[in-house]
Amino acid sequence: MNTYTEQERQTLEVGRLVKAGLTQPLGQMPQGSVGRILAVSGMGDRDVERGLLEMGFVEGACVEVLHYGLLGRDPLAVRINQSMTVALRQVEANIVLVGPLLDPAGSGVLASQEHRV
Repeated sequence: MNTYTEQERQTLEVGRLVKAGLTQPLGQMPQGSVGRILAVSGMGDRDVERGLLEMGFVEGACVEVLHYGLLGRDPLAVRINQSMTVALRQVEANIVLVGPLLDPAGSGVLASQEHRV
């Protein structure tokens, strides 16, 4: 019997969602869509990654795309955990990996159809 740590379970879940095509960068989500943050990867830029984490872009947080800028979809406004609104550049938003919003019980079932990523 395999016994996984919480971090290993989360890594396996992210891998499963990526393989199923249920994830995308925050900057590619349609306006009005909601999801949960699966990972933040600065792709070598630790300062950007640290800044996003400090603003609340942490694994498991709920994120909603509110608006895109007029030219080139930059910047975009997002709401984190239904409380804080933040403006991000596309380059920042695209290092935040977002997956489907799960029900509070964590059963793996989407909370509702309109919340699909």
